[in-house]
Amino acid sequence: MFKKAMFPAFVILIGLCWVTTGRAQTPPELTLETGEDIYKAACVGCHGPGGKGQPESTLGFEKPPQFPDFSDCNGSTRERTYDWKATIHDGGLPRGWSEIMPSFAEALNATQIEKVAQYLRSLCSERNWPLGELNLPRALVTEKAFPEDEAILTTSINTKAPGNISNELSYEKRFGVRNQLEFALPFSFIHPPGQSWLGGVGDFVLGYKRTVIADSHTGSILSFQGEAELPTGNKSRGLGSGVTTFSTFAAFGQLLPHRSFIQLQGGADLPADPGKAPQTPFLNAAIGKTFAENHGNGRIWTPMVELLSAHDLVTGAKTNLDVVPQMQVSLSKRQHILASLGVRTPVNNTSGRQTQVMFYLLWDWFDGGLREGW
Repeated sequence: MFKKAMFPAFVILIGLCWVTTGRAQTPPELTLETGEDIYKAACVGCHGPGGKGQPESTLGFEKPPQFPDFSDCNGSTRERTYDWKATIHDGGLPRGWSEIMPSFAEALNATQIEKVAQYLRSLCSERNWPLGELNLPRALVTEKAFPEDEAILTTSINTKAPGNISNELSYEKRFGVRNQLEFALPFSFIHPPGQSWLGGVGDFVLGYKRTVIADSHTGSILSFQGEAELPTGNKSRGLGSGVTTFSTFAAFGQLLPHRSFIQLQGGADLPADPGKAPQTPFLNAAIGKTFAENHGNGRIWTPMVELLSAHDLVTGAKTNLDVVPQMQVSLSKRQHILASLGVRTPVNNTSGRQTQVMFYLLWDWFDGGLREGW
């Protein structure tokens, strides 16, 4: 059984079956009509019926750690079809995977690569798993709907006094088909006027997400999430709210043409004691578009812009509006480590509200370790 943490379904793909001298060979029948035809003619000897893989006694060689089981929905559905096609076209090494997977740029045309990728996609027989195409780029503030296995460090820095460096370390763990647990620990460094810098942890957050709609045909995904924010921070030092707060929200994502997208998040923060902290409905939106180098097969760049709104339910309060232009970029060849940088600027009610520089580092740990895939 292959190691799931190293899974992605495309890594070995059809490579081992058409390789005899370390490079891709031209398929013997270029007139094969379907992806299944191509697979059965050239790949079943290594990957077996249904993509489960032949035993090593039949293969005659030791399987690499990333050798996939294409029928394993937990791994294969997470991947985007264009990532599969990129690895078939360029080979494993340029995408941060095993060099034993050769490039098929000369052996297969674009139509044939598409057919093979779609056939491999079909080997997951459980259709309720959300597909990787619906895993939209993560914005700096707006939550996404796709259930993930990720670790994220997000930092916000005030551009003017008083100095404030706010951080949050989040850990997301997917379980089952459409569920996710989230744990978040904020920690900050504050420089009050006339005082020394001080720091400490804030209010610990526990969250649960459930995806209720994931339609790859319409490109739509919808999830609901509930969170409990525990008063673990020191309110007197500005490191917490001093009250347990429950949050609930819906997160919606919609694919648009040409790898564009829009994401929406709406909900409310509901403190257990409204006398200590106000109830706050909020609505966030993010729109962006992903560009990829090397004719769509290389490093990805995703410019986005977010519009954030929140309104404290207290007498005389006004709705706060912020705008956050930003850029996300993949750092690793495997695209499982990404970074984003943006600036959060108040649009109105600017008194006492700071412009902040924001950035994050994201690690999709299901796809490999921090030192892998570079």
